Amino acid sequence: MMRRRITAVCAATALALASGTAVAGPAAAKPGRPDDTVPVRLLSLNDFHGHLEPPTGSSGRMVDEHGATVDAGGAAYAAAWLNRMTDRNTLKVAQGDLIGATPLVSAAYHDEPTVEFLNKVGVTASAVGNHEFDEGYAELLRIIKGGCHPVDGCSPAGQWKGADFTYLGANVLLKDAKKLPPVPGMEALNGISRKKLAKELARYGIPALPPITVRKINGVRVGFIGAVTETTPNIVTAEGIKDLTFTDEVKAANFGSYLLKLLNVEAQVMLVHEGDQPAGTQSPDACNTVPGLGTEIATKVDPEIDMVLAGHSHQAYLCTVKDPKGGDRLYSQGGSFGRVITQVDFKVDRRSGDIVRSTVQANNQIVTRDIAPDPAISTFVQTWKDRVATVANRKIGDITADLSRAAAPSGESPLGNLIADAQLAATKAGGGAQIALMNPGGVRADLTYAQSGSEGNGVVTYGEAFTVQPFNNLMQVVTLTGAQLDALLEQQWQPTATRILQPSASLSYTMSPAQPIGSRVSDIKIDGVAISDTATYRVAANNFLVGGGDGFSVFTQGTNLWSGPLDIDAFVDYLGANSPIAPPATNRITVTG
Repeated sequence: MMRRRITAVCAATALALASGTAVAGPAAAKPGRPDDTVPVRLLSLNDFHGHLEPPTGSSGRMVDEHGATVDAGGAAYAAAWLNRMTDRNTLKVAQGDLIGATPLVSAAYHDEPTVEFLNKVGVTASAVGNHEFDEGYAELLRIIKGGCHPVDGCSPAGQWKGADFTYLGANVLLKDAKKLPPVPGMEALNGISRKKLAKELARYGIPALPPITVRKINGVRVGFIGAVTETTPNIVTAEGIKDLTFTDEVKAANFGSYLLKLLNVEAQVMLVHEGDQPAGTQSPDACNTVPGLGTEIATKVDPEIDMVLAGHSHQAYLCTVKDPKGGDRLYSQGGSFGRVITQVDFKVDRRSGDIVRSTVQANNQIVTRDIAPDPAISTFVQTWKDRVATVANRKIGDITADLSRAAAPSGESPLGNLIADAQLAATKAGGGAQIALMNPGGVRADLTYAQSGSEGNGVVTYGEAFTVQPFNNLMQVVTLTGAQLDALLEQQWQPTATRILQPSASLSYTMSPAQPIGSRVSDIKIDGVAISDTATYRVAANNFLVGGGDGFSVFTQGTNLWSGPLDIDAFVDYLGANSPIAPPATNRITVTG
């Protein structure tokens, strides 16, 4: 009975497989004469998050190879750089989170504009990221296959045609094989016999997405294996993935490698949505990472896999790691928000079909804005900006008076406190947050009671809320000890600036500006109870702060990271649930001499 079911599944889903940094080391195959190898170039993106417009603030800057901070990103500039970097030997790939947690211009239409952009620039394969599941598995399949949104209908562009590239997820399995829908891309398994494939799926599980895909370029075949962080169930809405299981990334990669071997594909590249953090600010071409889950994957996957291109941690690095047999293997990531394109050049031996690893050269090219943007993509982005105008005018709530970002003597502002309250409300259930902290520089505009258009006094539109919170930062929660929380609050005073974090109503403390730096915070309480240095607390903030932004490096010591909704979504939901809203008092911090 089991054999019949698996065979039926196979049939139903067409489960038949229809400058630069050198990464030198032992060759995976002995190169022959020069004419026995052919060149291949990979261009990759990761964590694009729908940034069709040039990202703003810190999200739109990168440190380059010379240590200078430059403006970077934007679809039109990414397209221009891709055009410059593409030759006849090029394949374009990605490592997930291309959609989800996106700006309004993309999010308003369920990220169809972003996928259309990726179609236009020629991406051919991508791992899924956790944010691809933000709206659930069924919605991801719609994005892949096409069709109008089941609730909102067709976008102004008409019937959605789907993704031209293959989304890969070797570690995304179905809990129930009987519910398997037809998924484009499964034809990559076409060379494996039905009997053999059924046997392997019975052992491994039924993939909900294609585990592998194969591309032919310059007369040789290159196989791609895709996987997403195994932690995905902890950072997306459970209802949307209730039919899925997310398995170990290494096990999945090895299964994908085995499938490629069955197809006699020797040149193997892993695209994985998991990565590491650097030890500090670095060149995008450097390797200064703190070994974590990304390094573990890159070092443990099957030695047949020639390189591991990563994502998820939004960092840029080029590393050489050892595979299980001691061979050198490229492990890289290219930042986020379209600010970096990773270029990997290598040669493939015609006879063996394998990548000659000693020929691998990698470069993280920053998508600077000092070149002419691609005119066609510029027009494309403007078209979607014009279309989203109606969304921007949607009413989301009411206020009873102006909500200002001007600081009171304590450093708090009414609007900053409101945003912190909204962020706490959005992170309590999933992340277990007890307090929330908001960076004042992230509050970009006031909310005024007087109407700004025809919406009426006190009405807050989506566009107005988005202007206040425009960065599309992710809400995150980390665990800090009481001593670390104290140290974090002491970091509000730095040699070059004072930045008072906006606290949620659940947090109170005393500030003594006359005391030496490092001794200015006392009497910290959460929900009226004094904290203990050794106890642990769940602290919510946006990903900019959690990553150590604005000099708050203590955040990077946090553990048990949880990622939740966008900060704008937290703000909008809170306004809608609590309207009309009066300005919160600015008395959460007590100032003494």
